[in-house]
Amino acid sequence: MYLHKLGGSWLKHPFLRNRFLLEDQNDIKRIIQAGIKEAWIDESRGLARELKQDTEQDQEQIDEPTTEELLAEKVKEEPVGSIEEEIQRARKFCNQAKEQVKEMFNEVRMGQSIDSEKIVPIVGEIETLVQRNASAILSVARLKTHDDYTYMHSIAVCALMISLAHHLKLDEEKTRLAGIGGLMHDLGKALMPADILQKPGKLTDAEFVTVKKHPKAGATVLQQNGAELAVVDIALHHHEKVNGSGYPDGLAGDEISLLSRMAAICDVYDAVTSERPYKKAWEPAAALQAMAKWEGHFDKKIFATFVKSVGIYPVGALVRLSNKRLAVVVEPNASSLLKPKVKAFFSITAKAAIPVKVIDLAAASCQVTIEGPENSDKWGFKELERFWQ
Repeated sequence: MYLHKLGGSWLKHPFLRNRFLLEDQNDIKRIIQAGIKEAWIDESRGLARELKQDTEQDQEQIDEPTTEELLAEKVKEEPVGSIEEEIQRARKFCNQAKEQVKEMFNEVRMGQSIDSEKIVPIVGEIETLVQRNASAILSVARLKTHDDYTYMHSIAVCALMISLAHHLKLDEEKTRLAGIGGLMHDLGKALMPADILQKPGKLTDAEFVTVKKHPKAGATVLQQNGAELAVVDIALHHHEKVNGSGYPDGLAGDEISLLSRMAAICDVYDAVTSERPYKKAWEPAAALQAMAKWEGHFDKKIFATFVKSVGIYPVGALVRLSNKRLAVVVEPNASSLLKPKVKAFFSITAKAAIPVKVIDLAAASCQVTIEGPENSDKWGFKELERFWQ
């Protein structure tokens, strides 16, 4: 049967989506164990459609889905397209989703309750996009403007958390919690002064003290809205460090939950690879190299898995090739992190642009290799995303 909606808050039920085809008896047990007392069944879908009798025409009809609910529907099971097609799909989704996230932040700012029905479409769709092509959604979510940074950052961290959860082989429930927590980790910033959050420069010590209150503020809001403890914990502890020097509680090592240790990595990676008014975005590969050297910041085992989840050279990374060319990574290689597909566009020797050439570094006949990451600022390059969007 096809579940149209589960009773109670989606923040608490054990599935990534509110709507799905129920085929496994174990899922029914999970619904019961979660304390869910009621569910709506869509008899126009699933096996129930074939069994439905004409005499049932007078039964109550399921309401037409709202715009938010339509966004919750899983992407049709089309064959996964090219990286270019998946990037377009991810971009379209992000343009819609950031408006939903913005609305959620505004509701919190005005003291209203979180509408969990608006969370369903975002996290569920991100899960689908990660499954289709993680590189596409992770790359698109990295692109932000000054005005939409907070909302796109929430989407990006959600995607990074789900992708990392997959690579850590977490079960569906923990993956669900990772996604929700990633989307809502910075919810407390809705209650911080806008002039501080949008300041186009370095914060003063006093301003930084104020901003450091956002984890507790977000955790309080989530508690008041009945979120699960794991989600509350992510909001509260995503700025903790394994050496105990983080905030707000100075937790160390395993005192920090697994999901919060994951969130600490995802949050920082997206922040440093995003353009801000007061700083340039770091190249993805350079960001990973730098983060690996920050002794005591992150859980080393989780960080190693994180690198695998985003790729040593993620889409958009500027790299130096052995044939004295500069290139942008346009598609990762799942079987070899060091051999992605790239677009070479600049000659280091001639210090001049060259006709763009796609090179599959994993091809058997290819003799070209990556020598290392490069900094776009060093070369004066701008808008390198034109090579992979």
